[in-house]
Amino acid sequence: MIRNVNKLLRKATNKKQPPQKKQANAKPKEALHKKFDQNVETFQSIYNNCSDVVFHNFNMFGKVKAMIIYIEGLSDNVGIEESVLTPLKKETATDVQPLSELIENAISAPKVEKVYSISDSIDSLSTGNPILLYEGGNIAYSLGLAKWEKRAMEEPEAETVIRGPREGFTESLQVGTSQLRRIIKSPALKIQSMKIGEYTKTNVLVAYVEGLADPTLVEEVQKRLNRIKVDGILESQYIEDLIEDGPYSPFPLTLSTERPDVASGALLEGRVVIMTEGTPFALIVPVSFFSFLQSPDDYYQRSMIGTFTRLLRYIFLVLSLLFPSFYVAVTTFHQEMIPDSLLLSISASRESVPFPALVEVILMEVMFEALREAGIRLPKQIGSAVSIVGALVIGQAAVQAGLVSAPMIIIVASTGVASFLIPRYNAGYSIRILRFPIIFLAGSFGLLGIMMGILAIVIHLCTLRSFGEPYLAPLAPLKKRELKDVLWRAPHWKMDTRPHFTGQYDVYRQAPNQSPGPKKGGDPGT
Repeated sequence: MIRNVNKLLRKATNKKQPPQKKQANAKPKEALHKKFDQNVETFQSIYNNCSDVVFHNFNMFGKVKAMIIYIEGLSDNVGIEESVLTPLKKETATDVQPLSELIENAISAPKVEKVYSISDSIDSLSTGNPILLYEGGNIAYSLGLAKWEKRAMEEPEAETVIRGPREGFTESLQVGTSQLRRIIKSPALKIQSMKIGEYTKTNVLVAYVEGLADPTLVEEVQKRLNRIKVDGILESQYIEDLIEDGPYSPFPLTLSTERPDVASGALLEGRVVIMTEGTPFALIVPVSFFSFLQSPDDYYQRSMIGTFTRLLRYIFLVLSLLFPSFYVAVTTFHQEMIPDSLLLSISASRESVPFPALVEVILMEVMFEALREAGIRLPKQIGSAVSIVGALVIGQAAVQAGLVSAPMIIIVASTGVASFLIPRYNAGYSIRILRFPIIFLAGSFGLLGIMMGILAIVIHLCTLRSFGEPYLAPLAPLKKRELKDVLWRAPHWKMDTRPHFTGQYDVYRQAPNQSPGPKKGGDPGT
């Protein structure tokens, strides 16, 4: 359809567009013609074989030929009839006022804008706003009567909390921005819009709080988004792939969230939020490695509880990455590290197993990942049952058949449970991927191979950046003031400063002396 539009516009202007310099999302700016019939013919040619596009002819004020064009399913049919057609069809004298003023005074649509080109008219129709053409004018009116079905707000399944808000973003940007505005009521919250994709023309919003976000960071985000020239954007992952700093890293460099409270918390820290039309997932930049180990529940519970659960995540993150490889290394190369009684028990259980420990753990890890993936892809009603029953049946049958040992089942199951403690799914997936090369290193070099793998991961993490922010900040480089929200969760009255990104803007987020306890002099805290 867009190619047909470009052909018609080039034919009308007799100008050839150099194919080398054509941008993927370039918009032809051919002006509307003065002749009403020629405008109608142009739009009918553009939307040829489009049965959902309605061309409604009528006479305005009893004598002026007019046409309203809209797309069924995207526009409000009742609003078109009541706000546009009914008032314009009334008999009214046109000699006293100009025709344009009569039209604007008669239409009661929430938003009426003038458009002067065919491309702007097409953009308006594509977003659900009808276009009004009339005889005697080389302009059209875009009517703010877009209306389409929207999913109701629900709690995000991947980011559930015990205490806190129960609403999540939807696929509608209008709903998402209203949720942010309801939390952050200050006019300092700025939301800028752009369209990306030649065919989809997807609306993408960049949100930030003026005075908190570094202007250099905002400019860099907009620069990376503006240079995207693709056919279409179907989900925020498309944008994530095109703007991140390390495209070949297994670790995510942007944080995706469905929760308005998480996005608002990031905005108040000086970060930038990118929202994409058609998906409930918003992107937050910049982020660090520790951002993926923080859960909204950490901030909605008491600080001691939040600290305990966060430390638990760090411990089980290490277990998820190293537990199988440590078992392989110890049983293959370092049996002297195992107590005699435990070594005898492991030897007895592995007596009938025909495979070495390396093959055994790889076999079970692959099967466990397959069961987990099957549980996700199957319908919700049977997915969990299949994954649980499959794990029990296959594990028990494998032990009885002598293919794997019972300790290996314990190791793999414990590792799977440990990986579930990582709050962000994409970060957990990164750990699951890295687990396999470390297992091979452990099976080849023992504990030395594990240390080689750990060093390689740490060196790689030190080289990563997210929009200029070191990925291991605030540990590397060390920022002592920001450690209060990394390995532990300090009380809210102690988190008095914002993270330091590419600039230093409005450092303090609360007044001093917010502690609720008594001071040294016996006066209550204020």
